[in-house]
Amino acid sequence: MRRSVVVATLLVVLVSMLGSVATAQTMKWHGSGGWGPAGAYARMYDTKTVETLVGEVVKVDRIVPMTGMSAGVHVVLKTERGNVSVHLGPQWYLENQDVKILQGDKLEITGSRVMVQGKPALIAAEVRKGDEVLKLRDDAGVPVWAGWRRRG
Repeated sequence: MRRSVVVATLLVVLVSMLGSVATAQTMKWHGSGGWGPAGAYARMYDTKTVETLVGEVVKVDRIVPMTGMSAGVHVVLKTERGNVSVHLGPQWYLENQDVKILQGDKLEITGSRVMVQGKPALIAAEVRKGDEVLKLRDDAGVPVWAGWRRRG
């Protein structure tokens, strides 16, 4: 009798574990969606190409900067030197911020000038909208949504 109770308990535990694994696989958890600090996209940020632009937002849309990444927020900033493509960050992060970027906003954006998929772009580190500041990366280019900072 005791043996059958132990076997039955083990079977229940085994079935529960298999169900958990199957559930985790169907959820398709992607972590940061390719926006993490160790990803190929984050490594594109170059502190040697940082500049500050001032202009007006003429377009706000979603983009996928690189294959396999989740959607990000992108703006086209009209500056004195022409339109500039600016990558702000992951949509899942920006949707939860107090500073909202809208078409027509006058912004000051600091970021790294890079080439993304063969096209020039600015990967934003900080966005100023009036008195509001949206910090996206630290001085080393590490995304604030990464949840950690390099030490040393």
